[in-house]
Amino acid sequence: MPAARAQDGPPPAPPAGGEAQDGTPGAGPDAAADDLLRTPAPPAPASPPAGQDGPGPDAPTGPNEIAFETDTLSYDSTGDVVTASGNVVLRSADRSVRADEVTWNRATGQIVGRGNVRFVDEEGNQLYTSRIELTDEFEAGAMEDLLLALREGGRLAAEAGARGDDGTVILSRAAYTACAVEDAAGCPKDPSWRVTADRVVYDPADNRVRFTGAYLEIFGARLLPLPGLAIRTDGRAVSGFLVPDLRVSESNGVEVSGSYYWRVADNKDLTLGAHVFTEAPPMASAQWRHLTGSGAYQITGYATHSSRISDFTGAAISESDPRGYLFANGRFQFDPHWSLTGSLRLASDRTFLRRYDISRDDRLRSTFDVERIDDDSYLSIAGWATQTLRIGVPQGEVPVALPVIDYRRRLADPAGLGGTLEFQLNSLAIMRDEGQDTRRAFAGARWDLKRITGLGQVVTLTGMVRGDVYHSDENALTETAVYRGNPGWETRGIAVAAIDVEWPFVGELLDGTQVFTPRVQFAASPPIRNLDVPNEDSRAIDLEDSNLFALNRFPGYDRVEDGARVTYGFDWELQVPDWRVRTTVGQTYRFDKDPGVFIDGTGLSERVSDFVGRTEVRFRDFLSFTHRFRLDKDNFAVRRNELDASIGSKRTYAEIGYLRLDRDIAEEIEDLQDREELRLATRIAFARYWSIFGAGVFNLTDRQEDPTLTSDGFDPVRTRLGIAYEDDCLELGVTWRRDYTDAGDARRGDTFQFYFALRNLGFR
Repeated sequence: MPAARAQDGPPPAPPAGGEAQDGTPGAGPDAAADDLLRTPAPPAPASPPAGQDGPGPDAPTGPNEIAFETDTLSYDSTGDVVTASGNVVLRSADRSVRADEVTWNRATGQIVGRGNVRFVDEEGNQLYTSRIELTDEFEAGAMEDLLLALREGGRLAAEAGARGDDGTVILSRAAYTACAVEDAAGCPKDPSWRVTADRVVYDPADNRVRFTGAYLEIFGARLLPLPGLAIRTDGRAVSGFLVPDLRVSESNGVEVSGSYYWRVADNKDLTLGAHVFTEAPPMASAQWRHLTGSGAYQITGYATHSSRISDFTGAAISESDPRGYLFANGRFQFDPHWSLTGSLRLASDRTFLRRYDISRDDRLRSTFDVERIDDDSYLSIAGWATQTLRIGVPQGEVPVALPVIDYRRRLADPAGLGGTLEFQLNSLAIMRDEGQDTRRAFAGARWDLKRITGLGQVVTLTGMVRGDVYHSDENALTETAVYRGNPGWETRGIAVAAIDVEWPFVGELLDGTQVFTPRVQFAASPPIRNLDVPNEDSRAIDLEDSNLFALNRFPGYDRVEDGARVTYGFDWELQVPDWRVRTTVGQTYRFDKDPGVFIDGTGLSERVSDFVGRTEVRFRDFLSFTHRFRLDKDNFAVRRNELDASIGSKRTYAEIGYLRLDRDIAEEIEDLQDREELRLATRIAFARYWSIFGAGVFNLTDRQEDPTLTSDGFDPVRTRLGIAYEDDCLELGVTWRRDYTDAGDARRGDTFQFYFALRNLGFR
């Protein structure tokens, strides 16, 4: 692409004595920079004697002022032409022109800049050319061999250009790219992609560039016509067609999808999409986005009319049914305190999202939450509904929580004792079409006081009281007895007192700093009527490092630990240059002989708990390692072993994740059964812009661990492999993915996807 480049630097210092290079006194750049010349053109010096360069007559005045700098200024009285040469700079408002030479023909009013011309408009766009004509309004006119560098990125080059009567710039035989045309060493390089066009119209008034006869070229090959292509020079989006996506899958065959983007206004847009398949009826999609004065929301939908396949037999159960998916979410901030957040997700059936590769979620949650937050209080009024996509789970057994109300108020040192007092009011209503209904309300207060002793111990005192009221019915429909509670009305009181002591020791190690912090917590509570009330929110319980020192190891409110227990452990941290290591280890001892409320396999069901811990290692941004574990207290068998590690840079890296659960929790108690799983992902960059990548999820569980499985100890669940090219302006690649399980009409098999993205054109 042709490109004329400007010398953008400060003008050279004037010759000694402040004289211009042609010998005219007082015409040096320092003197000329102080002169404000009037439009329509730079002024000519006063007329000198015949045959002598010098100041010409006074310039005509106009409404706009132009600041003028030059090394040399001369006047031809015969042709009535003023010539400025050598680092000429013209400035008017937010526009400027720099050139090797500028001439003003006083008779015709024509202003012409020549040689390394750079014109900068008020938006920051820079125009480079070898020759430019300026209008009386200090706007670019006719140009030759020009390059337009847009402020938001991208370059537009053309062989010739001219200004139309309406102020637009019309370019002939032009090319546009967002790629750099020079490498890091300043050497020219060919752009990865460009758009060539017979005619381009640049309208400075609405900051838009429109192309006629445009084609997309990638690596020099002309690939795709782009009718109606338009871009904005200020970086804002414009309406137009997006580049199609291509995918090949086992369920749908070949898929070609395209979209049209409609910029309705600066704060709202609509994207309409069409998906055509060789093995399925077509599908339509749409997305509406709107930014309002108080918030933003979006609505996305998919719709088609296709047959469905049985989740169990794999046979077609309908010739054609309406199928689709709706997703909407948003957040609104009405004032500094009140806000509304909402989300809606609905699918026509359980396999639609997987069949069309939209999502792999096994449940869809819809919720709203009205919140009020200030410095010392919090109010939330929320609701939750869930659509299950799990095969074999009846939708009627899935609860709806409406309303969920939570109010908290915090008071600092209310009785002069120090610390913080927090009051809480909470209510919950859970309803099922085919199952137990539960309603709960409670009121409570919690006091926390933290002090540091003279020896450096951090002592925290906590006291909590709470009163609960429950009502439930149809309890017998809950299969797990320990979750039912008693039908009808039930009440209970809760009181907990605790003291927590941390004692950090700081010292030097390996040219760094280490901190060793032993920690002991004692908590006590009178017996609590846990099994008399339903358990809706405290079913997934497992001792781990994150809840080791929690007053209540249950995740919700329906179950609360009672009795007396002491928890002990330590934190250790080492920081040396570029390295950081952190470790946490702990255990709990209960004074009660039979905890009762904890089931076997949680690590808390006996007087002495299992050991839990976590270790983190980090080296700069290159290495990250996290290991979590739970060891059986009797024989140190690993009940939970979890590893997450990554190594490498952003372009070349490897990630590994490993999880093994050996807890022997009954299936009717918890859905998450014992499993062993391996996750791998890697990306290897090569040849500067290319990379290969892959990922996989593997089930390592064998029949010895779970007799119900047919796995041989190494079953792939999902694998992916691809190759990609990515530079400063172009991204393209192909991905292969294989799924190893069927789910209704989401068939196992291979999926291939081809994609590319162009910087500054919004193509993906």
